[in-house]
Amino acid sequence: MNEPPWDSQMQALGAFIHDKRKKANMSLRQLAERTKLSNPYLSQIERGLHQPSVRVIRLISEALNVSTESLLSHAGLLRHGDSAEEQPQAGQRAGVEQAIQAEDRLTEQQKSALIAVFQSMLRAE
Repeated sequence: MNEPPWDSQMQALGAFIHDKRKKANMSLRQLAERTKLSNPYLSQIERGLHQPSVRVIRLISEALNVSTESLLSHAGLLRHGDSAEEQPQAGQRAGVEQAIQAEDRLTEQQKSALIAVFQSMLRAE
């Protein structure tokens, strides 16, 4: 039986976080201290067992010195060309948000989270 696409995306995100943490010579405990999140929770994220919120993704990206966009891209949640840097025209912003809304494999909560991350990246410019 095939796993739902969201499961494979969470596993990809977790593997990417784990890889970045290891390359930074950071223990899970150190990541927990930097993010103010618990070891077990971070372990579940790294194993793809938990779907982190936008806030948690931001905390992890800051602790690992990796962009939020990079985390989302490696999880397959942000396609190449969806970033703010690659979309200089205002009309394309609405197109990205419409594409997220039209994606039937995502829940409403997931769609809202992705749009919030996208909008926050645009504000950070």
